[in-house]
Amino acid sequence: MDILLQQIINGLTTGSVYAVVALGYTMVYGVIQLINFAHGEVVMIGAMVAFTIITALAGTAMPPTFIVLAGVLAAIPVCMGIGYSLERIAYRPLRHAPRLAPLITAIGMSIILQHIALLIWGRNPLAFPQIIDNPSFNIGGAAISGVQIAIIMLSLLMMGGLSWFVYRTRFGIAIRATAENVHVAGLMGINADRVIAATFVIGAGLGAVAGVMFGTYYGIAHYTMGFTLGLKAFSAAVLGGIGNLPGAMVGGILLGLVEALGSGYIGDLTNLCHWPGATSWMGERCANGADFVVFGSNYQDVFAFLMLILVLVFRPSGLLGERVSERA
Repeated sequence: MDILLQQIINGLTTGSVYAVVALGYTMVYGVIQLINFAHGEVVMIGAMVAFTIITALAGTAMPPTFIVLAGVLAAIPVCMGIGYSLERIAYRPLRHAPRLAPLITAIGMSIILQHIALLIWGRNPLAFPQIIDNPSFNIGGAAISGVQIAIIMLSLLMMGGLSWFVYRTRFGIAIRATAENVHVAGLMGINADRVIAATFVIGAGLGAVAGVMFGTYYGIAHYTMGFTLGLKAFSAAVLGGIGNLPGAMVGGILLGLVEALGSGYIGDLTNLCHWPGATSWMGERCANGADFVVFGSNYQDVFAFLMLILVLVFRPSGLLGERVSERA
């Protein structure tokens, strides 16, 4: 039971990060039907900018909490600026082009941003300074750290705040109207260009915070980190129903739980013997002193994408997505 609870805690932490990143994908897709594959690199740049600020201020007399907050506040406007530039320069001229053109452009912008980060921060992994005390609390035999609690709570606050903004404010109504039909929204006096740019900016801001959470939790940042993280978050958005905000949240949390539980329990299954003559978890003796290697954690991607495939086979619109007709 303690293993189960520990894996649930780990899955909730990772899934919270996936959910926040997935919100950026689902907002953009919900409004203009575009898969912004450069979003993962925006998250990566947020982590890199925060790393630079935190490293520069780590030796000062500022309180550690304010140093991390300064890194977050520096990363958010940088990522928002990148998000706006992507929409204005790369995607807006292709808004009425065939769907393949903006998709290829998104992949190209992802590569460009990745190599810009390579030129600025180098190819070596960067270790996040661990300047904040990270106490651990015991819950039913499982350990949860202060960073994990902060990530889960902050993710819930951001997801709740975004939902309130989209469903309870005038600008949120404009976003939903543009997502419903951009031409009709324009006839009603809504500035569609402004709304679409805002979705990129909001998604990029959330991605910046997610990048800092990822770097703080795993203690490392790298110029290629955005590719895998973005792919996982996009899978979470598709899993929950892309274009659906609650679906992105549910998909991210579910994806994190499946990864954690799958890697944790399969790791136990495959780690039958650590030394000659040991007893496996099933109570069997190890044959011929065999020494098996734990590989469950290396297969967490398999569990995630296998679940995604199964959901898309049996429910192509995602768990919370609605089956809608193709737009004219």
